[in-house]
Order: sequence, then C-alpha cells, then structure tokens
Amino acid sequence: MDERYFYSFSGMEAEEFMLLKQATKDMTEDQLKQFVMVYQSRRKDPQTILLVTLLGFFVVAGVQRFMTNQIGMGLLYFFTGGLCLIGTIVDLVNYKKLALDYNQKMMFEAMQLCKMMNS
Repeated sequence: MDERYFYSFSGMEAEEFMLLKQATKDMTEDQLKQFVMVYQSRRKDPQTILLVTLLGFFVVAGVQRFMTNQIGMGLLYFFTGGLCLIGTIVDLVNYKKLALDYNQKMMFEAMQLCKMMNS
C-alpha cells in the first residue's frame, strides 16, 4: 500500500489518515488508485464545512448539514434558524467531527463501490 496517494487530500487529520491506512491495507495498487479516485471525488474538506457553517450565521442556516447528507437536520436548522443559532455554534465547534463522520461514510461507500467494480 502506498500512502503517497493520501497526501493530496487537503485538511486531512491524523484520525482520517489512520482510517484510510487501515481500510486500504489489503488493496492492490490498481484497487487503491480506483479507491482514491472515488473517495477524493466524494470527500469534504473540514475547512469547507467550517466556511459553510459560518455562512449559517449570516445567510442560510443548515447548509453544512445538507452538504454532509443530513437532510433532516438541514431542514430543521433551516426552519429554526440553526435552532436559534445554538446548533450552528455547536457545529462550529464540532466541524472537524462533522467532516470526519461524513468522510468515514464516504470511505466505506467508496470501498464497496470498488469491490463491486472488481468482482
């Protein structure tokens, strides 16, 4: 497994890097290239999540939840003004966790897609 593919991901935290190493340890070089292409197209940068969460203070609350496929929470934030901005503040503090959770789901989806393509 070649780790150099993962260095191009912007804003990657150590926890995400370790998850990627663990998930791809048994992949061949071709499978790894395929996985990285799929994962990179679906992955969200934590800085993007932070910027969109800040947008919730000034324009539309809940965009960060829509971006991370949490449609129900996005609608709730949208109609309640980010739960009166308290939820938006919590998301500002936890933006890295939001991004990591989303990226972890996308990692497993990319792995499943690569397995289906190779079978």
